[in-house]
Amino acid sequence: MASTVIKDKRPGYGQLLRTPGALSFLLPGFAARQPFAMLTIGIVLLVQHTTGSFGSAGAVAAVTGVSMALFAPQSGKLADRFGQRAVLVPGVLVHTASVSLLVALALAGAPLWALFLAAVPAGASVPQVGPMVRARWAAKLDGTPLMPTAAAFESVTDEFTFVVGPVLATALCTGVHPAAGLIAEAALTLVGGLFFAAQRATQPAYGLSAAVTSEPHRSALSIPGVRVLIVAFLGIGSVFGGMQVSLTAFTEEIGNPGANGLLYGIFAAGNMLAGIAMGAVAWKTGPRRRLILGYAGLTAAASLLWTTHSVLLLGALGLVVGLCIAPALITGYTIVETLIPASARTEAFTWLTGAVALGQAAAVTVAGRLADAHGASTGFLVPMAGTALALTTLLALRSRLKPREASRVAARGIGHRVPVAVD
Repeated sequence: MASTVIKDKRPGYGQLLRTPGALSFLLPGFAARQPFAMLTIGIVLLVQHTTGSFGSAGAVAAVTGVSMALFAPQSGKLADRFGQRAVLVPGVLVHTASVSLLVALALAGAPLWALFLAAVPAGASVPQVGPMVRARWAAKLDGTPLMPTAAAFESVTDEFTFVVGPVLATALCTGVHPAAGLIAEAALTLVGGLFFAAQRATQPAYGLSAAVTSEPHRSALSIPGVRVLIVAFLGIGSVFGGMQVSLTAFTEEIGNPGANGLLYGIFAAGNMLAGIAMGAVAWKTGPRRRLILGYAGLTAAASLLWTTHSVLLLGALGLVVGLCIAPALITGYTIVETLIPASARTEAFTWLTGAVALGQAAAVTVAGRLADAHGASTGFLVPMAGTALALTTLLALRSRLKPREASRVAARGIGHRVPVAVD
């Protein structure tokens, strides 16, 4: 993407936050997305405590992730059609009840199949607050050069939750009670989700027809470039899931479980710092090239994780991996905005979020089995494999990431003087 200018000034975070009405959905949106980062690690810690198996814990967490990945795009479609509030309120209530049931079953020593059954609605009802916030930004900033800045800002916000959420969940599970992390997750989902749903004024228009948008309605999944990005985000999910389980197993293996939250926090902090830098730079390199270069760096860093056997080195390498994730995430969200019509925005964002969850779920399962059978270090092979496969797909199908012609024209805008780079 080339350097972009509004009124001869480079867009920045300050200008973004001065967008009329932005704070009204940003603050409740931040609170509502906190539980998302707590769910998987909370399940892993609780089920591992009650069953003694990382494999079983990873499998239950994986069911939650798969369920979310399958249902999140449907939630996005419904939000595009009926509005965010209509989808979010019942989803929040179902999620709170489902997580509460999962906690009760785990503490009661219920069989694994019962935990799987409870995990399905818990994952299916995860509130898609991040995609909803992104859709609100897109509705406000459509056709302006502030959209990449908004994508970077959202990535920073997401990653800040991955700094706070796992650390908070781990501290509650290890310092208060093994179920405390999931109980806090359910409570935050209920309060934060309802507060965000109450912000009606900034809700994007919904139920847009072809007559209104001048574009035929299309499912986001029907667009080839979206499918390529889904594969890329599956690879990113494999990093998150592999890191969560493998770091937990590693700290248990060395007799220092309290270091788990710190190590994962360092990893997420690297992601957040890179996200801040991404939004502050006026890029002259096109987004497709940035995505491929960033993903190559992520693959290289993830490929070294399994070789590390000390807390200090693992923390340093985890920081590098985190620094490499943000460029891929931010650029992916920037690209998808140029591929989709306005009527499929929330759906497209939820496909990407769901892909991360699905990749995370698969990684949690495989890494948990590897850690149980062969030790913690083998679990780190999962991020290496996931990113390598995704990078291969990106290189082979990068031509499908060219923006729609309508997006190129809109991005140039009238009076914005925005040169658009597509490679």
